[in-house]
Amino acid sequence: MKTGRLEAFSDGVLAIAITIMVLEMKAPDDTSFKALLMITPVFTSYILSFIYLGIYWNNHHHLMQVSQKVNGKILWANLHLLFWLSLIPFTTSWIGENEHYTETLPVFVYGFVLLMCACAYFLLEKALIQYHDDNSELHKLSKRRLKDYASFIIYVIALPLAYINTWLSILCYVLVAIFWLVPDRRLEKAPE
Repeated sequence: MKTGRLEAFSDGVLAIAITIMVLEMKAPDDTSFKALLMITPVFTSYILSFIYLGIYWNNHHHLMQVSQKVNGKILWANLHLLFWLSLIPFTTSWIGENEHYTETLPVFVYGFVLLMCACAYFLLEKALIQYHDDNSELHKLSKRRLKDYASFIIYVIALPLAYINTWLSILCYVLVAIFWLVPDRRLEKAPE
């Protein structure tokens, strides 16, 4: 089967996740600048999570553009990815409600969800590669995975780091997002 329905469904889920995140942000009761500063942690966590969802949407789009077909295994792999991505609004809200990002468990869970999103995306890529011919554009994905492996390592370091220093853990999450702001060039250069 073609990729169109999978793409459309995924786009819808990501759009809903972003909408839920923004609806979780409550405007301050007061109209002062001080009141606005009080919601800075919530807004900051929203920005990081919005960037992450944007990165996944962008790379998913490019991945689907070089895919010609999908099967049941790929549909389930995509649903697995969407499951973890759909948890980002919850973890964003939880980490943002902690005024100074000093509570360990919300920072840990946020990072765990990000790690699971990365694992799920990797499994989706693997399923797509296996389902396509050896000379397809997708097979370029199985080479030079430095950014993938570096991201996994940083997430794995960041998780226990949340119990030592939450700010260092959050810095790791920001670092991975910076890595991926530029879409995967292996996919971006592929002909559509």
